[in-house]
Amino acid sequence: MGQIGGLNAGLLVAGLFLLLCVLASKASTKLGVPALIVFLGLGMLAGSDGPGRIPFDDFALASVVGNVALAFILFAGGLDSNWATLRHVAKPGLLLATVGVVVTAGLVGVFSHLVLGLPIVVALLLGAVVSSTDAAAIFGVLRSSGLRLRHRITPTLEFESGANDAIAVFLTIALTGLAVDPNASPWSLLPSLLVQMPLGAGVGYLVSLAAVWVINRLRLEYDGLYPVVTIAAACLAFGGAGAIGGNAFLSVYVAGLSMGSRTFVHRISLRQFHEGTGWLMQIVMFVILGLLAYPSQLPSVALPAMMLALFLIFVARPVAVFLSLAPLKVARRAQALIAWAGLRGAVPIVLATIPVVEGVENSRMLFNVVFFVVLTSVLLQGTTLRPMARALGVLAPPSREPAEDMREVGGKNLVETTVAPGSAAAGRQVVELRLPPTALLVLLTRDGRSYVPRGSTVLAEGDQLLIATRRNDQDEILARFA
Repeated sequence: MGQIGGLNAGLLVAGLFLLLCVLASKASTKLGVPALIVFLGLGMLAGSDGPGRIPFDDFALASVVGNVALAFILFAGGLDSNWATLRHVAKPGLLLATVGVVVTAGLVGVFSHLVLGLPIVVALLLGAVVSSTDAAAIFGVLRSSGLRLRHRITPTLEFESGANDAIAVFLTIALTGLAVDPNASPWSLLPSLLVQMPLGAGVGYLVSLAAVWVINRLRLEYDGLYPVVTIAAACLAFGGAGAIGGNAFLSVYVAGLSMGSRTFVHRISLRQFHEGTGWLMQIVMFVILGLLAYPSQLPSVALPAMMLALFLIFVARPVAVFLSLAPLKVARRAQALIAWAGLRGAVPIVLATIPVVEGVENSRMLFNVVFFVVLTSVLLQGTTLRPMARALGVLAPPSREPAEDMREVGGKNLVETTVAPGSAAAGRQVVELRLPPTALLVLLTRDGRSYVPRGSTVLAEGDQLLIATRRNDQDEILARFA
């Protein structure tokens, strides 16, 4: 009975804490403060130095939880994106996610070695930890605030933040190994990097194809099981890539992105489900990382951490952005805002737990420095993103376009057609027809009875269909049922 009572008390506290986080996120939006800083703050208040007095110092557990949470956040971010949009920013996004990360890590490492006096390997390790922008921070700030930017800045930032974790994780693990074993050769790690990235991307892509195929053909009796399939896809992408030596973070992001660009049953509801899952993971991750922090230890690293944060924000990130995008014709104003929007969030804090777990000397001090840098980045950059966009003239007007599941069909044209004998559409699910995005199958009449079809509805010869579509797409749609 004692264990059950403890479980009840734990669930009660967890429920109240989650509700508090949701209410705090609502208040943070009105105040212009990113929600993630609120979650971190609540974790710190609940920790050993705060009024909550919850003792938590398990860096290994925090690292595991952080990695799992990041996997689902990246999957949700990819699922909510579309390759048709992101392919236009693939070049700048990839350059920022690769060259930008390496340049940032190098500049911060040199600064930490020359100015802060850290050993070169430890300095470069610190640079690698803070080198990547954070997907949770970027997705959270851009989407929760409804910030719309010109010059394809938003998809560029989202693509970069989703893809750059792979390089940052690799550099952090590699430099942690060098810090633990100084005799190891850094050049021996290069072949591993060249294998990890394409292998991770390949696994994620194959998992996405399999997941879409299963969802469209499984025809489950219970709609509640479809989210289980997509959760399994995220787990398979992350775990499968890691098991064979691929980059797990890149794999799970590619899996989500590839699925988000395809048509499958319950696509909208599944995206909404994973959006909620992503927010839950953000809350759990930031609160646990907040529990790890001891506010009483931060003043001792405040000066070097502030110097590092300012160097990262005003020197390293802008130089990395301008060098990465130099070969491309990207507007200077856009480059300036991309540089300013390089938010650091949970990823650097999660990566900072790796040296602690591996026993690197002074790793706890490094963790506190990284935590301070993240707080500075989010407070300074996250709260001024909209004013900076307005000052640079890249703030786009509010969109009048409705959400995807409430989109009005251009032209308001209704087309009636019948699935002809021998039609290729007969025996196929609605989702398999690949109708134009503007087309909506409104009504299906079969044997004198009318239905509102779903994506999994299988068409039959003689079915009468009512389709809302644009006039320009009318001939193409009619040809599908001939």
